[in-house]
Order: sequence, then structure tokens, then C-alpha cells
Amino acid sequence: MKRYLIVGLILIVILGALIVPKILKSNDNEVSFKVIDKEELPTEIQEALPKYIMEERALTCKFKDEIFVIVTRGEKKSKGYFVDIESIEKEYYGEDKFDLVVKAKFIDPKPDEIVTQEYDYPIIVVKTNLKEMPQAVHLDIEYAD
Repeated sequence: MKRYLIVGLILIVILGALIVPKILKSNDNEVSFKVIDKEELPTEIQEALPKYIMEERALTCKFKDEIFVIVTRGEKKSKGYFVDIESIEKEYYGEDKFDLVVKAKFIDPKPDEIVTQEYDYPIIVVKTNLKEMPQAVHLDIEYAD
């Protein structure tokens, strides 16, 4: 009987050591998001996009109660360039003020890859769970190999 009790306690300690760090590590500043097609965007935002697609940047847009994050790569002279959002995090300063840090991955065509030679404007649009607009948006870029 003592043996089962000791084995049970050891298992509880091991499981606790594995689970507790994950719970403590959970990031309250992380913003959840869902990738959407440009066609799903409200018309007002679609009409504003041409002002921004020539630049490499991240921006936020609010329509009704929904907040969107858009990352653009600027004008590319060929196809094969892509952008993906890895994560979005809030960076608080002050009581109710925060900035967004958008961690994006930029993917370029391989040097030996054959791509269509036409202008392209890589972009990704996500809908977030944010209720308030951030003060600023910072783009953190990682280039894929």
C-alpha cells in the first residue's frame, strides 16, 4: 500500500513539474487572430488598401467592432513573394495604452525558382479579437530560408 502511495506522489510531482510551467508561461499579451481573404474585408477597407500596398508595413483598421491587422510587403517585380503572420502581441505602457508587435515571416522565391514576371503586392489580412485600437503597430520581420 505504501509503495502505491509513493509511486502516486512521484507521478503527481512529475506531472506538476511538466504542466505548471506551461500554465505560468501562457501569454496574456498574445492576440488571437484569423487569416481572412481580401475579398472578405469590408468594402471601405478594400478601397483604402491601394494607399498602403506599395509600402512594407503593418497597420490596423477598425470597421464597426472588428479590428483587422494588415501586413504588406510593397511592390515586387515578380510572383513568388509571400508574407505570413507568426504572432501578434500587445506591449502595454500606461494603464490602458498598448502597442501591437506583429511578428511576420517574409518568404522570397528561391534564386533558381522560375516565377512569373509581373508586378505583385504580397499582403496578409487577419481579423483579431481586439476590442480597442492600439496606439502604434510595430512590424518584426523574420525572413524564411
